[in-house]
Amino acid sequence: MTTLADVRAAAARIRDHVHRTPVLTSSTLDGELGAQVFAKCENLQKVGAFKARGACNAVFSLDDAMAARGVITHSSGNHAAALAYAARARGIACAVVMPETAPAVKVAAVRGYGAEIRFCKPAEREATCTAWQRERGARLVHPFEDSDVIAGQGTAALELLEQVPDLDLVVVPVGGGGLCAGTAVVVSSLRPQARVIAAEPLAVDDAARSLATGRRQPRVEGATTWADGLLTGLGEPNFRLLIDHGVRVVTVDEPAIVAAATFFLQRMKLVVEPSAATVLAALRGIAPELRGARIGIVLSGGNTDFGWLR
Repeated sequence: MTTLADVRAAAARIRDHVHRTPVLTSSTLDGELGAQVFAKCENLQKVGAFKARGACNAVFSLDDAMAARGVITHSSGNHAAALAYAARARGIACAVVMPETAPAVKVAAVRGYGAEIRFCKPAEREATCTAWQRERGARLVHPFEDSDVIAGQGTAALELLEQVPDLDLVVVPVGGGGLCAGTAVVVSSLRPQARVIAAEPLAVDDAARSLATGRRQPRVEGATTWADGLLTGLGEPNFRLLIDHGVRVVTVDEPAIVAAATFFLQRMKLVVEPSAATVLAALRGIAPELRGARIGIVLSGGNTDFGWLR
């Protein structure tokens, strides 16, 4: 299981390959919620998302012999771009399986970093990736069920607590659970009195149902949400870390997600993709609980084609 020591080691390993992203505030948002909100802007990260952290940690953890065989993954976009970026930084090959429904802006980013892409139906990502991996002999870097990836994602929370040490609450999106699991490890270790909340689209609520029942639930198949980066089901090691560290899930509907993304664009002048905007939607959903609190939120990414604006 991922530990704080793993996250600290990841931070040292990836320091030269990722940004230390800023923390921004909004008096308008503070006034609305009656709380102080500190936004960790991973939308300004390399490749436009926190995923650069986990991918870089995984790629730069490989020994030379394994790295020479290249890396492979399946992803709807941000992890794909992140792994392609990390592979290019190390000078190794990268192959990515993407669902045919992946946003064009994310496909373009993956190609731009030099990865080879194969498309498939959304439900066939893992099978397609497994078959291609056997052909290439490459190292699979799973988007979230990978201890190096989880440790790398946790470095965002590590930085956040260095920048704003006295938080009462940290809110992150949850899909596969890499960012959420890494955040839970860091917060429970460095700020045990603080809570961690995972924001999840109501359309894909398997994390909420998993934590409510104590058993990992299957992903929701065929769901539609603007938060395309959160369509994946919660991973097994991620689920265990969320359970162990007492993470709470708050689900949010599509109008709330779009309204939150619009707020960041109009009021804070930040391009925040809907997956990332779930954190504000979640805060608004539990606003009466937040009076006087100091809240950290991780804006997980900013890669969007702005289809939600229409």
